[in-house]
Amino acid sequence: MGEETFAEHREILVGVAYRILGSVVEAEDVVQEAWLRWAEVDAGVVENVRAFLVRVTTNLAIDRLRRLKARRETYVGPWLPEPVSTEGGGVERAELADSVELAMLVVLETLSPLERAVFVLREVFGFSHAEIGEAIGRAEPAVRQLARRARGHVQERRPRFDVDPVERRAVTERFIGACAGGDLKGLMELLAKDVTLVTDSGGRIRAPRRVIAGPEKVARFLLAVSSDEGIDHFLRSAGLARGTSFELAVREMNGAPALVVSADGNAVSVLSLVVADGRVETIYLMANPEKIAHL
Repeated sequence: MGEETFAEHREILVGVAYRILGSVVEAEDVVQEAWLRWAEVDAGVVENVRAFLVRVTTNLAIDRLRRLKARRETYVGPWLPEPVSTEGGGVERAELADSVELAMLVVLETLSPLERAVFVLREVFGFSHAEIGEAIGRAEPAVRQLARRARGHVQERRPRFDVDPVERRAVTERFIGACAGGDLKGLMELLAKDVTLVTDSGGRIRAPRRVIAGPEKVARFLLAVSSDEGIDHFLRSAGLARGTSFELAVREMNGAPALVVSADGNAVSVLSLVVADGRVETIYLMANPEKIAHL
């Protein structure tokens, strides 16, 4: 009975933990730890199972995020959240998909652990300030202050997104076509004047450790890594043999279309675009094997 009850709430627990941590693996670990806590509880004395499990998961996630933040300070190059598939619902309900946008998760990284937890519980899952206070052990006025500060911070930094998924997918496919075809002019036309490219490799493969800015620099980098020489360079740095078969597929990741590159059936990189007004404003390129192995 306890297992069935926990399973009924597992989706929301993973959703809360992932949004607080930005890591699929860490979120799964937190939910597993929450299950161990639940297994020790007499379920019959718990009045509100959902609130109890969310409280346990939230506090475990906050504690873990505090430890992770210290580690991320020494991370090699930019740190990006782990991508998660949202195809067919994935681990997310469709109406919540926009809250797992990579660009949104990047903004959430700038919040304190408590602010992030409050924002997630309030803005994404609709918990009341009183419920959040019970979950994190804070008085309601303090929760309101945390929520107000977090919301203002996010609104100030949140990128604009195209709301039309059809247009966003079309731009993504044109972008991929220009890269694959070596079309510098066509690629430049798709990039915003202040476009940036952020690469997360964690030092595991050779990749830029600083953000690349400007349409010409970004375009030339993308065409270089898409060339035969660039592919060979990637294969060597990733420890893959020459002749490895590649597969390119546009899949829904974090509620948006993304290019997933697979080698011999295993994902080796994920490229996601932030699109506004028909132009690419930000490119997130994830190539750290540890972050995409689950795909």
